Amino acid sequence: MTLRNRVVMPPMGSNFALPDGTVSDTQLDYYEQRARGGTGLIIVENICVAFPAGSNGTTQLRIDHDRYLPRLYELTERIHRYGAKAAVQLNHAGASANPARTGTPALSSSAVPSKPGGLAPTPMTAEQIAEVPGQYAAAALRAKKAGFDAVEVHAGHSYLLCQFLSPLYNRRTDEYGGSPANRARLVREVLDAIRAAVGPRFPVAIRISADELVAGGNTLDDSVELMRFLADAVDLIDVSAALSGNLQYQIDRMDLPDGWRSGMARRFREEFGTPTIVSGNIRDPRVAERIIADGDSDLVALGRGLIADPWWVRKVATGCADRILDCISCNIGCADNRIRLDRPIRCTVNPDIIGHEDYLRRRVDRPTRVVVVGGGVGGLEAACTAAEVGCQVILLEARDVVGGMVGEAVRLPAKRRIAAFLNHLVRRAARSRVEIRTNTPATVDLVRSLQPDVVVNATGSQPVLPPVPGLRERVDVPGTQVFSILGATAGVDELDRLAGRPVVVIGGGAVGLDVVEACVAVGARVTLVERLDRVAGDLDVITALQMHEMLDRHGVEVLTGTTLTEVGDGWVDVTDPEGTPRRLTGDATYICLGMRGDRGSYPGLAAAFAGTGVDVLDIGDSAGGGKIIDATRGGRDVLLTLTERGVLPA
Repeated sequence: MTLRNRVVMPPMGSNFALPDGTVSDTQLDYYEQRARGGTGLIIVENICVAFPAGSNGTTQLRIDHDRYLPRLYELTERIHRYGAKAAVQLNHAGASANPARTGTPALSSSAVPSKPGGLAPTPMTAEQIAEVPGQYAAAALRAKKAGFDAVEVHAGHSYLLCQFLSPLYNRRTDEYGGSPANRARLVREVLDAIRAAVGPRFPVAIRISADELVAGGNTLDDSVELMRFLADAVDLIDVSAALSGNLQYQIDRMDLPDGWRSGMARRFREEFGTPTIVSGNIRDPRVAERIIADGDSDLVALGRGLIADPWWVRKVATGCADRILDCISCNIGCADNRIRLDRPIRCTVNPDIIGHEDYLRRRVDRPTRVVVVGGGVGGLEAACTAAEVGCQVILLEARDVVGGMVGEAVRLPAKRRIAAFLNHLVRRAARSRVEIRTNTPATVDLVRSLQPDVVVNATGSQPVLPPVPGLRERVDVPGTQVFSILGATAGVDELDRLAGRPVVVIGGGAVGLDVVEACVAVGARVTLVERLDRVAGDLDVITALQMHEMLDRHGVEVLTGTTLTEVGDGWVDVTDPEGTPRRLTGDATYICLGMRGDRGSYPGLAAAFAGTGVDVLDIGDSAGGGKIIDATRGGRDVLLTLTERGVLPA
C-alpha cells in the first residue's frame, strides 16, 4: 500500500452511524471532506466485529454481517475518489461495552471493570474466547470486500484485546493469563486468523496502548515485550497510550505538548523495524516534520486536528499553514459529546465539521452591511463569516484589544492552545477586511449611524459576584488581594509571589479550577471551596479527569458543600455542609463563581431597530451560551440570517 503522504487520520468515534450500525450520509460527507483535504491514510472509526456484546458507543458502525457491505463500499469509494487510502479499525469492546445498551453482559478476560467504578464484566469461557479470532477474521474479510486498503486491530484503550494484554485487567490462570506470552496469545490468534482470511498482501495494523500510564498496567518496556509475540504478524504499529481510567492521556489533554508520544513510537520502530504511526496533540506542521525527519515514526496521526481542519494537509502543502484552524484540545465537542453526552461529535473551533469551508463559495447578491458589537470569539466568527461571503463588516469593541474573555483566559499558561484560535480569528478578520474599531463602545446612536442591515450582539460575559458581605468592595481593588477571574488573569505574571503561600479559591467549576491550576504550578498551597457536592461538574470528561489528577497531585484541600459567607482582608468565612462556620486565611483570594452573560447593549439595540427591517442577533455568552463552542456556532449562524434576508443565495 502506497500513501501519498505520511499524514494519518486515526480512528475516532463520531456517533454519526445510523442506529443499526449502517454508514450514514453524514459519515460519507465527513470522511470525504478529510480525503478532499489531502490526508494520506484515513482509518475509519472503530467498527463492531461482534454484536451486541462487542459494541461500543451510542451509535457504532457494524461489520458483523454482509448487509453492511454496500454502504461501507460507498464510504471507501468516497475516500478513494480524492486519492486517500482507507483502513478501518476492527474492535470488540469487551468490558467497555455498556450492558444497558447492549442488553447482554459485558465480557472480558477477568471480572475487572474497564474503568474505576465501572460494572464488573463476565470472565470469558474458553469457548467464548475461541470464537473471537473468527469474528475478527470475518470482519477483516468483509472490510477487504468493501474496498478498504487495510485493517487495524484495536488492542489498546481498555477494549477486549487490551483486557487480555494488560495485567491490570487479566487475572486469568489458564493459557490466556499470567506470562506475556499467555496474555498475548488471543491477540496473536486474532492476527493469524485475519491473515489467513485476507491473504499475504493485505496490510494489517495493530493499535496499542504503548504505556498504560497507570499503576498495575503495562509500561513501555512491558508493551515492547508483548510485541515480540506479535510483531511478525503485523505490517504497521499504531502507537497510542493510556486506558479508560486515564483518558486525559489517551485523548490528550490541552497542556500536553505536541508529539509527546513520539519517543514511544521510536522505541517500537527501533526494536522491530516495523513502520509506526504516532499521535499525541500534533498540531504544528513543524513538529510533524521533525517526528518524521528524526526517525521517531514513519507516519503521524493528527486526530482531532483533522476534525477541526480537514484541509490541514492541503494547507501545509500549498504554503498556507498560517490558515490552519488548529485544534485547541478542549475535548468538548468531540470527546465529551460522544463519551459523556451520547451526542454526535462537533468542534469548538469549527462550527461546521461536515461542510467546513464550503460556505466560502457563496456570495451575497446585493450590498449588505453587518455591524458586530463585541470582539470576543463569537463576534469575530460572525464578522469573519459575514465578510467572507461579501458583506461589509464593522466590528465595535469597547476595549483596546479584541478577544473578550477568551483573550483573558489565554494568559493562563495551560490555556496557550486557545491563543492559537484567537490569533487565527484575528488573521481571518484581516484577510477578509473586517473593519475593527477598538476603544469604541457600541451606543445605539453609533450603531444606527452605521446604517446596518444586520446587527450582531456578541458582548460576552462578566464574572458572577454575589452579594456576599465584604466581596464587592474588595474584589479587584488594589491592595486587597481579593480577585475575580479578570483580576487573576491580569496578574498572572505575578503569581510567583505566592510560592509556598496559602491561597483560597472560591468556586470549583471550570474558572476556579483554571486558577487553582495556575496557583499550584508556582507552588502555592491552595484551599478550594465549592458550594455543590463535587468539583469539575461543568467540565468535559477529559478536563475533569485532568483537574482531579491535578488536585490530588498537589494536595489541594477541597471543601465541597461549603458556602462563602463573608470576605475580609486576608480571610474569608465559610460554612461547611453541617452549617459550622470556619475562617480560611490566605495571601490571595480568588472569587471564581462562574460567568454571567452581559446583555447590556442587546435590549436597547433590539428595541431601536424593531420594525425597521434590520435583523438584530444575540449570540455567545450574552445569549446564555457559556462556552466557546456556543459562541463560534452562533457566529457562523449569521449565514442563516443572510439567507433568510434573501441576500445570500443557497
